[in-house]
Amino acid sequence: MNSVYRCLGISKQSFYQMFSRRLYKQEEQQQIIHLVRQVRKDHPRMSARDIYFKLQPSRIGRDQFEKLCYENELKVQQKRNFRVTTNSLGVTRFPNYLKEFEVTGVNQVFVSDITYFEIKDRFYYLTFIMDLFNRQIVGYSVSDNLRAESTTIPALNQLIRLRGSDNLKGAIFHSDGGGQYYSNEFKAITSNLELVNSMAEEVYENAHAERLNGIIKNNYLYPYGPTDFKSLKKLTKKAVWMYNHEKPHSALNRNTPISFLKTVNAIQA
Repeated sequence: MNSVYRCLGISKQSFYQMFSRRLYKQEEQQQIIHLVRQVRKDHPRMSARDIYFKLQPSRIGRDQFEKLCYENELKVQQKRNFRVTTNSLGVTRFPNYLKEFEVTGVNQVFVSDITYFEIKDRFYYLTFIMDLFNRQIVGYSVSDNLRAESTTIPALNQLIRLRGSDNLKGAIFHSDGGGQYYSNEFKAITSNLELVNSMAEEVYENAHAERLNGIIKNNYLYPYGPTDFKSLKKLTKKAVWMYNHEKPHSALNRNTPISFLKTVNAIQA
């Protein structure tokens, strides 16, 4: 093997550093694809170039971004297609374990997604994790970049603190195909917790998380009117509290997520 590194003219350490950078870039690009699809729902005719300047992604230039959109049928002249049929980046995917699973209690299934929020022509990113049983937001993050350490990992750490690592063993963690959900760092945490990673194959297979994004953005954040990153973080915290403690859900017999959880805990006590 050392002869291979000599032929490449690099050290073993340099080779692994280069490989890690390339893998991270692929993971971020996969998340970019997901976000571009979200932007296109709100702005069907926005060009790839305009989306690039709004998203301001790191680790990818404008021309490469436009090429990525073209390769994934996301150029504006292409007919919109939200069906994900192939993964041109060659990244990891998990099976969809949620298809045949019946949720009967808390800490069985968590769904998650990353969405964007625009303030003064700048995009920020919101990550939410919801317990599918009582619809409670159990982890979230607000970030100005797409790195896993700023999006999915802080939200997952909140879930661990709230529910306890011992209670998460064997639970399904379901998401879309975004790269931050299969980054090496994220997978290391879920593996240590013995969470079962699950991914949607089609957009509609993560509908609960998508619906949560819309509720937080349209029912809370847009009316609250954050003016900068600092106020977005503050008002997202308020929105999460209001959603968990004050918003009735038809799926919960008009209870809020917290009141429903208390009722279930009282019955089981």
